[in-house]
Amino acid sequence: MRLAVSTLGMPGEGLGRAIEIATGGGCQGLELRLHPDTGVHSGLDAAERRSVRERVERAGLEISALAGYVGICEPGPDEPVIKVLLADLRLAADLGAPGVRVFPRGDDPAVGARRLKAVSGTAGALGLRVLVETHDAMATGAAVAALLAEAGSPETTGALWDLLHPWRNGEPPADSLAALGPHLAYVQVKDAVSAHDTTPVPLWTGSVPLDEAGGLLRDAGYGGWVSLEWERTWYPQVAPVEEILPGAADWVRRFTA
Repeated sequence: MRLAVSTLGMPGEGLGRAIEIATGGGCQGLELRLHPDTGVHSGLDAAERRSVRERVERAGLEISALAGYVGICEPGPDEPVIKVLLADLRLAADLGAPGVRVFPRGDDPAVGARRLKAVSGTAGALGLRVLVETHDAMATGAAVAALLAEAGSPETTGALWDLLHPWRNGEPPADSLAALGPHLAYVQVKDAVSAHDTTPVPLWTGSVPLDEAGGLLRDAGYGGWVSLEWERTWYPQVAPVEEILPGAADWVRRFTA
């Protein structure tokens, strides 16, 4: 497994500081949150895109994923959703990222599957994948796996297993991994107070079954990205992400196959 850190944990910090935190924390990758506040978004021009890519690569890092905010199943017309996702995919190609994270934001797999199929040609031509996170209305591995199976585009889609959300919705890690199976392309690791209080806490000080999930990933031979998603943007009172990274690095070391 390879360690990355998400810029969601660095509110108010620019790319330079994000690179410093990632390299100082022993990361191989940097997960870039797509938002004007982070300075990385689809509105960047060609020169700005080259600059982001070159700065990350000069630091010896890879961009593990772009954390977008498209709701692939959200109610409403398809065209606006597809337009934003295509823009995010083109940004990923320019930055050298392997894929773009999306949220479900809806519970109808037919809607999401239709949109995933609509972008599959572009994603395939660019060599990219759309990563559907276990989140909101499709928080379990079973729900995301059903969506991806209906989309029927395994070369251009994948599952992002956020270890918190399936568990807090009653799906044990073994069931999550079994459901996601060959779809699994990315993991986000985090800990929280409890299933009902999702305030972030340092790894192994909360309630998320991190050892169980790590052991399952190791035994399955998972060798992809693991990103520390420290949600300081939403919980500004918690410690800086650089204080949490050593625990994430330890988790990856313990469970690397």
